[in-house]
Amino acid sequence: MISVKLTDVIAPQFFDLHKQLKTQKISEVWAKGGRGSTKSTFISAEILLGLEKDKDASAIIFRRYDNELRDSVYGQMVWSATKLVIDSNYRMMVSPMQFIRGGTEQKILYRGADNPKKAKSFNIGKGYVKYVWFEEVDQFGGMEEIRNLLQSLFRGSDKQRIAFFSYNPPKSARSWVNQEVRIPKPGRIIHHSDYRTVPVDWVGERFIADAEHLREVNESAYRHEYLGEEIGTGLEVFNNITTRVITDDEVNSFQNIRQGLDFGYAVDPVCFLRMNYDQKKRRLYIFREVSGIGIGNRQLSGKITDQEKRTLTIADSAEPKSIDELKRDYGWNIRGARKAPGSVERGIKWLCELEEIIIDPTRCPLSAREFVNYALEVNRAGDVISRYPDKDNHSIDSTRYAAVDDVYSISSSTNVRAIAHI
Repeated sequence: MISVKLTDVIAPQFFDLHKQLKTQKISEVWAKGGRGSTKSTFISAEILLGLEKDKDASAIIFRRYDNELRDSVYGQMVWSATKLVIDSNYRMMVSPMQFIRGGTEQKILYRGADNPKKAKSFNIGKGYVKYVWFEEVDQFGGMEEIRNLLQSLFRGSDKQRIAFFSYNPPKSARSWVNQEVRIPKPGRIIHHSDYRTVPVDWVGERFIADAEHLREVNESAYRHEYLGEEIGTGLEVFNNITTRVITDDEVNSFQNIRQGLDFGYAVDPVCFLRMNYDQKKRRLYIFREVSGIGIGNRQLSGKITDQEKRTLTIADSAEPKSIDELKRDYGWNIRGARKAPGSVERGIKWLCELEEIIIDPTRCPLSAREFVNYALEVNRAGDVISRYPDKDNHSIDSTRYAAVDDVYSISSSTNVRAIAHI
């Protein structure tokens, strides 16, 4: 029996939503908002409360990447269970990552969607999956990817199922998640929240001060980061992006393959891309992506096929030791890209002038997100900053490296000593 007040766990802005979920008419909740909105706290509490009431119910929680689970949704569920004073009811494990409720054997499973086979490998034992939560859903490849997961999880019982989607809205209206929530659907609720109705002692005086400071110095950034507003300004760099499924038949027909690699590890994600350039139609197809945080050279090589290792990859020359290691120890056909003044601008201009850049958002979620949202910035006076932002552009850099010979009209058969100018 839960002995705490619900108002001590969820913020006032979620009270009405909590009541609506009791009606049994809701099947999807899209919870969007800015920093400190406590949307994840609300969802975690709703799942735990639901499992308390329905002893046959279990839950599965997804992040895009497996290595993001422990410090985000797993930690959040531990916190909420403790706050609700039901943490002693569960055996909480990290290998495999799951909660198991004593007596009923209900489960809360945690999965990363970057490994499709692992994402669908679950065993809840008895009962059924009532709740699925996609945290930071904007990082996923799109609704097709999510529908595939839900179809596997929600088959069978006619009982009420609820899918929760939580995210901070991307800046651009062209982002798939911003477009998706504009589509009316029976049983779907769109809920927007921000920190301003959250009790001050929940977020802290320092949080409030930081938010107010950003509001004073950069109102646009404040509206996006703290209020969770979609602030597309018309400054998006790429207006030639199409996100759609690239079929296996298309991939098998590609003849002009390019590969690029942008290194990363602790904070920035590594990004390996494989693409096809249709020179006649000036169309670039980005259809293969290996990306993620905390992926070293050995782990990266394990994700790359022998065919991809044989194909020339042009990488960021900022890490010559990594390039040498991939070539020497793992058999990559790889060379570094020399950077020259103006090369970033030249490469991005070339990409902008293509007839079309087609990105498969399921195969390449990081690329789809970064290309769609990449935008110029403005200073405090509201003037556009002429330089391209050097953030959230890992796939864009990888694409520039891959296409360097096309940018500079260097023949692909040029001797390996030829210099990549990007």
